[in-house]
Amino acid sequence: MINPDILLKAYRLMCTSKAMAEIYESNRSICKYVHSTSRGHEAIQLATAFHLLPCDYVSPYYRDESLLLGLGFTPYQLMLQLLAKADDIFTGGREYYSHPNYKVDDKPTIIHQSSATGMQAIPTTGIAQGLQYLETIQSDLLKKGINEEMPIVICSLGDASITEGEVSEAFQFAVLKKLPIIYLIQDNGWGISATAKETRLMDAYDYAAGFPGLQRLRIDGSNFEESYETMQRVINDVRKNRVPFIIQAKVPLLNHHTSGVRKEFYRSAEDLQKHFADDPIPKLRKQLTDIGIAEEHLLSVEKNASQLVADHFKQAVAAPEPEISSVENFVFSPSVINEETGERNPERSEKIMMVDAALFAIREIMQEFPEAILYGQDVGKRLGGVFRETATLADQFGEHRVFNTAIQEAYIIGSTVGMCAAGLKPIVEVQFADYIYPGFNQLVTEISKSCYLSCGKFPLQLLIRVPVGAYGGGGPYHSASIETTLLSIKGIKIVYPSNAADMKGLMRAAFLDPNPVIMLEHKGLYWSKVPGTEEAKTAEPSFGYALPLGKANIVLHADELKIINGETCCIITYGMGVYWAKSTEKNFAGQIEIVDLRTLFPLDEELIFETVKKHGKCLLITEEQQNNSFAEALAGRISKHCFSFLDAPVEVIGALNLPAVPLNINLENAMLPNAEKVKQRINSLLNY
Repeated sequence: MINPDILLKAYRLMCTSKAMAEIYESNRSICKYVHSTSRGHEAIQLATAFHLLPCDYVSPYYRDESLLLGLGFTPYQLMLQLLAKADDIFTGGREYYSHPNYKVDDKPTIIHQSSATGMQAIPTTGIAQGLQYLETIQSDLLKKGINEEMPIVICSLGDASITEGEVSEAFQFAVLKKLPIIYLIQDNGWGISATAKETRLMDAYDYAAGFPGLQRLRIDGSNFEESYETMQRVINDVRKNRVPFIIQAKVPLLNHHTSGVRKEFYRSAEDLQKHFADDPIPKLRKQLTDIGIAEEHLLSVEKNASQLVADHFKQAVAAPEPEISSVENFVFSPSVINEETGERNPERSEKIMMVDAALFAIREIMQEFPEAILYGQDVGKRLGGVFRETATLADQFGEHRVFNTAIQEAYIIGSTVGMCAAGLKPIVEVQFADYIYPGFNQLVTEISKSCYLSCGKFPLQLLIRVPVGAYGGGGPYHSASIETTLLSIKGIKIVYPSNAADMKGLMRAAFLDPNPVIMLEHKGLYWSKVPGTEEAKTAEPSFGYALPLGKANIVLHADELKIINGETCCIITYGMGVYWAKSTEKNFAGQIEIVDLRTLFPLDEELIFETVKKHGKCLLITEEQQNNSFAEALAGRISKHCFSFLDAPVEVIGALNLPAVPLNINLENAMLPNAEKVKQRINSLLNY
């Protein structure tokens, strides 16, 4: 028998959530932002919340307001988010209702919650993966309960989200690694206006049978006592045995899908009547009267809950709106590497290739930071990356720190969110740029928005390595340049080294940056096999060498006298473009100045504009297909800021505007820029 005090607490909070739904409905003109409520789901949500400890992690979904009440958040705190007020403790008025994030020791940690259905499964599973690693190395970063309870992770989902492919990626990894996570599936039989019968062949419980090792239970989520006892048993099991569970809780849906997609639009009276028969509030009320709780006491609980909600709503309506000046705050967390550190050219240092610079940089990082881990497809012990850029690392640091994943780009990218929340510093690899797109959901929806929408509580210190570029017949699915696509995403940084020293220095700065960084690494520069790229080999910089992000470099200076005489132009480029530009040097002695951007975002606009103004003529070189590219956008920016200094239109040269890089080497060469094409454009520009 559950303690009556717990039952009364649950009833009080159920009445609170019901009163909240009612006051929102009766004040629709005030509650103008879209929202969902937990009506019908209260029992399972509260039953779950009551068993969680501050050392735990939970990812609610957009209907989990009762779970938040059960954790101890007040109606006023939730209403501030409902009304997008300045004092919203979660997102400062930037996110929808019941989209929390929280990082204080009094409650479980809640990472940034997006609205994308099912997308939280991967980041939340990443938390469990991070906790397992901290357990393995016995790290002090692992938070435990006051009685040494082990932390667990709850991922809350609606049953309709189980059809998302990324949910299955999360399940796959959870059972493979035996992670301490519970997937709480709240099944109300609806997916907006579509019924379960018309959209899915099986429910979450049956689906979970395809993942051996994923323990599974079905329960009546409208029955508080059954939910409470089940969650208590399962949570204790996961704390002790560190195995994944899925709990399918059948619940009614008693309110609208959202305030904007209303139940009367698509639900019949018969369907609603059937759902109201399972309303958890009268069920719990009857149980309380059956054990002798007086009617007067229950009426008092209901009255007090309604009064509390009314008072809190009045306060929330009167609360201040966000300051407009705050709109740009928290896009990024402040960088820690703001100047070049270490020796770039130590005495007696041997020249190394870019691929080795990457290896050496990661090796140094892993020696220094035990929370650094490396994973991706084929980066582990047997191969060490398809380009051998991680060779020996698994042998040196162990397979718990350097390991292979399945072919799951979404999981590789999205799990880093949870890893960071647990205190790790992940480095992951997408094998080829062409295959990053399955991970775009996570990159756009979860990673890029985390710092901004959490008001800086959850910046993500992660590094994603992506080999890019075409050479030697790589073909249409191993040769892509993707910087423009990536640069359209706000909230991430993009670096693009062109030589070994920059590779090592930028790698360390990218790792230490408290924000998401993608490092684009041109395969054609890895070994300097492409004619004209020998200078990509450099002396190996010292241990700990770092280059700040956002600082371009002039790799070739023009002759001062020729600049004065107006006989020069500047070339703004990066990656392979640096070497196409350098290959023209002998044809234009002293007449060209080459700027290697090194970082595409943040961009060194100061050096770019200063250089363009000095020369009056500018050519941008990119390997990407030219139309609508980053290079063309930058050309427009240069034209605006340097207009009065220009002696000719800003020129751009890039690849032909084809949908893919053809396999045949001759066709590939025809598509791409090269030294001869660059030479012709420079000659034309200088003679403009």
